[in-house]
Parts: sequence; structure tokens; C-alpha cells
Amino acid sequence: MSFHSVDLDAILIPFVVIVLPLWLWLHYGSRWRQAKVLTADNERTLGELSEQADRLQNRIDNLERLLDAAVPDWRKKS
Repeated sequence: MSFHSVDLDAILIPFVVIVLPLWLWLHYGSRWRQAKVLTADNERTLGELSEQADRLQNRIDNLERLLDAAVPDWRKKS
């Protein structure tokens, strides 16, 4: 019985000390690198959000220009 436990220990200890940490490092390192890169879908969504932000900024600029013409002191009231 002790002979089998020695063989198991001789296999298990190097696996836990060397192979397992290396495997985990390589596995999660590749996952981290993949998560860091923008996918085509993410780039498209980011572009759409940027265009929407530009449109909203134009609307705000137009509203402020209208308010400046209609109520010149509106900025001082808030």
C-alpha cells in the first residue's frame, strides 16, 4: 500500500507544483489577452455610440444657441 502512495505522490507533487500553475497561467493569460482586444461588434457599437454622442452634442449646441437668442441671461439664472 505504501508503494502505491509513493508512486502517486511522485506524480501528483510535480503536477501540482509545476504543471498546474503553468497551465493556469497560460490559460488565463490567453483569456486576458483576448478580452483586451476589441471585437468587430464592439468596434461597431463604439462607433455608433460616438456618432450618437456627436448628434447629441449638436442638439445641445443648437438649444443653447436658441436660448441665447431668446433669453440672453438664461445661463446666469441657473
